[in-house]
Amino acid sequence: MPMVGDELDEATCDRMQQCSEMLTKEMARMLQELQQQVEEQKITEQNYLTWSGLLSAASWNWKFWVTAGFLLLMIVGLSCCFSKRSPKVGSSISSEEEEYSEEEEDSEEEEDSEEEEYNEEEEDSEEEDAADAADLDTYIAMRNTWSPSKLWEWSEWVYAVVKNLLFTCQQSNDLLKGFFPELGSAMGVGGAFDCWSPQEDEPVYHLLVRLKPPRGHTFCLEPGTVANKSRICVELECTCTAQPRVRPMLCFLHSSKEQLRNKQKPSLLHTLCTGSYLDVQKTARWFQDLVRENKAIVRMLRVRYFLLTVLPSRRSCKVEIEHISGKTMLIEMIFGVQLGDSDIFMSSQGREDIFSPSTMWTLSCARAEGKFLWLMLDQTPDYSLLSCLQVCTRVLVGTGFSSYTLKTVVMHLLTTTPLSGWCRTHFLLRLGDIMRYLHRCLEEKRLNHFFFGNEKIPKEIVLPPALERAEPFNLFQHLAQDPAAHEQAMREFQELQHRLTTQLFF
Repeated sequence: MPMVGDELDEATCDRMQQCSEMLTKEMARMLQELQQQVEEQKITEQNYLTWSGLLSAASWNWKFWVTAGFLLLMIVGLSCCFSKRSPKVGSSISSEEEEYSEEEEDSEEEEDSEEEEYNEEEEDSEEEDAADAADLDTYIAMRNTWSPSKLWEWSEWVYAVVKNLLFTCQQSNDLLKGFFPELGSAMGVGGAFDCWSPQEDEPVYHLLVRLKPPRGHTFCLEPGTVANKSRICVELECTCTAQPRVRPMLCFLHSSKEQLRNKQKPSLLHTLCTGSYLDVQKTARWFQDLVRENKAIVRMLRVRYFLLTVLPSRRSCKVEIEHISGKTMLIEMIFGVQLGDSDIFMSSQGREDIFSPSTMWTLSCARAEGKFLWLMLDQTPDYSLLSCLQVCTRVLVGTGFSSYTLKTVVMHLLTTTPLSGWCRTHFLLRLGDIMRYLHRCLEEKRLNHFFFGNEKIPKEIVLPPALERAEPFNLFQHLAQDPAAHEQAMREFQELQHRLTTQLFF
C-alpha cells in the first residue's frame, strides 16, 4: 500500500489542478482591476499609461503587490508539484484498483485519511502564505534600511564633544565679566540624533543650544500670540534687592549712566541687540568667536583627538570635526530661547539663501517632535517607524517636499493608527498609509502643523498655552494660493511614488 505523501490519487491531482486554475483566474482578475485603475487615472493624468505610471499605480495599492506575489508563488509551486507527481498517478491508480477489488473497506479508509491529510496540508499552506507575507515585508524593510546603532554611537560622541565645548565657552564667557547670554545645555534634534537620517555616512548633526538671559535681563516675545516667526524683546529688570550669585553688579535701571559706564560692562542691549530685539546674526558671530578661542582647550578634554574648524554661517554656528579615524562630521549648533517651561523654542534656524531680518526668530518644535517620536517608538514592536522615515526621506531628495513635511505626515498617522501595526511585518502597509495621507493632503491643499491646536498631543509634551489654543496652521497654504505650485506638487508626488517603488522592489 502506498504511503501517504509519496503518491497522489486522481482526486487529489484534480483538486490541485482546480486550485491552480482558480489562482490563475484570481491573478488575471487582479491584473484586470489594476488595468481599470490605470484607465481611470488616465482621465486626469495623461502620462499615467507609461510603465512608470503603471508602477506608481501599483505602488499605490500595496495589498496588490503582496497578494499578487503570493498568488504567483502558489501557482508556480502547484504547477511544479503537479508536474513532478503526475507520472506516478497511473501506477497509483492501478495499485489502488487492485486493492479495491481485494479489500474495499481498507481503500475507503485510505481515501478518508488522504482527504484529512490534504485538508491539513491546505491549512498549513494558508499559514505559510501568512508567514511569507510577513517575511516579504521584513525582507524589504531590512534591505532598504540600516540599523540605528551606528548613528546612535556617533551622535553620542558628537553630543559629548559639544557638551564640553559649551562648558568651556561658558567659563570663558564668565571670565569676561560681560552681560552675554548664558549657554544652557544642548539638545540633539533631527534625523541624526533620532536615528532616522537618510544619509548614514555623512549626516548633519543638529543641536539646539539653549540661550538664557544674563543677570538683569529678561527675554520675552512681542505682545500677541505665538506665531511661526517672531522677535525676541530684551528687557532690563531691577537687581537692587537681588542676591549676587557670583559678583556684585549695578542695577541697570536705578544706577546712573556714569556709574554704569565707568564700573560695569555694557548691557546685552548694547552688544547683541538691534534696538530692543535680540539679533540673530550678532549672536551667531559672538558664539563663533567663543568657539574659535576655546577649541584648543576642548581638544584637551577628549581622549580621542580631533580637528575642529568653524565654518561661515549667518544664523548658526557650523563646525566641521575631523575624527582621528579620518571620519569628517558636520555639526550645526542652532540657538534657541525657550518659551517658559515648554518644549517649544524660538530658534535662530533659517535658510541661508533666503533673506530674513536679523531680529526675526523662527518657532521650533524640534525638541517636542523628538520627544514625541521617542514616546511612540517605545510603544511600537520594533524600529520599523525609523525605517519608514529613512526610506521615505531618502526618496525626497531632489523634490519640492521637505523632510519636515514627511515627518508631520508620520506624526499625524501615529495618533490615528494602532501603534502595534508599526512593525516590520506591516512595513509595506505603513508606507502605503504615508503615501495615501500625503496624497490626500495635496488634493485638499492642507496639511496641519502637528502642534498647533492639536488635542491628540500626549501629556508628556509640554506646550505653551498660546500654542494649545491656536488655530490649526496650514503648512500647504502656499499650494492653496498658487495653482501652478499645486500642479507642480502633484507631478512631484507621482515621481515620488515611482522612486519609492523602484527603491523597494528593484
